[in-house]
Amino acid sequence: MPPDPSAAPPEHPARPDPSTPVALVRPEIAALIRADHPGLPADAVVGLADLHRYRMLHIETVLKAARGELTVLDREVLESMRTGEVLAENVETEAKERVTTGERLADRVATFGGSWTFIVLFFSVLAGWIALNAVLLARAAFDPYPFILLNLVLSCLAAVQAPVILMSQNRKEAKDRVRAEHDYQVNLKAELEIRLLHDKLDHLMLHNWQNLVETQRVQAELLDEVVSRLDRLPGAGGAPSPGGEDSLFSD
Repeated sequence: MPPDPSAAPPEHPARPDPSTPVALVRPEIAALIRADHPGLPADAVVGLADLHRYRMLHIETVLKAARGELTVLDREVLESMRTGEVLAENVETEAKERVTTGERLADRVATFGGSWTFIVLFFSVLAGWIALNAVLLARAAFDPYPFILLNLVLSCLAAVQAPVILMSQNRKEAKDRVRAEHDYQVNLKAELEIRLLHDKLDHLMLHNWQNLVETQRVQAELLDEVVSRLDRLPGAGGAPSPGGEDSLFSD
């Protein structure tokens, strides 16, 4: 009978959580497991999800021992490791999205005020003002020597330009602080991930070593059995078999 296309597909059984013997777990992590389960037998196993949880608990314990108290940045890093989220992000893009019109104008004023274009233009206007009032309009100057109006304009320009430049610098310092905090989180997570990677590699090497030892033990038993059968063959110094013939693979 052909299958009904409208029927729901069969559900696949959930994959079992791979287990690891507690004896093969890192001693510090095994101590945390046995602290929560005092009556745990020597041949007990732990699931992969629980092993990961105890590894994160061990890392949190190490951080607390090194720093005394975890900061908000440290807890965010630990949470990203628990959930597997990517912590790296483009800080510049987010900073550009949050900038206001006043901050953008302050950045442009600060950029223009710190350029050679502003310096050349400033001295050109200053020289033209002095030449106009001292030479061309010597008798009817609107700002005669000692150029009191020019001093007033320069004072107003300095009074307005200084706060604008400070606003731009404060915003850049805030952006640099956010970038430094983000770099710290990324570096801390990379260090902790490397620590976890070393732990997993040690566990894998130990597990493979146990398998290799077990394989060698089975091979040694098979080799002993083959040698014992060879010794029972006629002419090999062993006793003949009751049937008059002996086989290497006879029972």
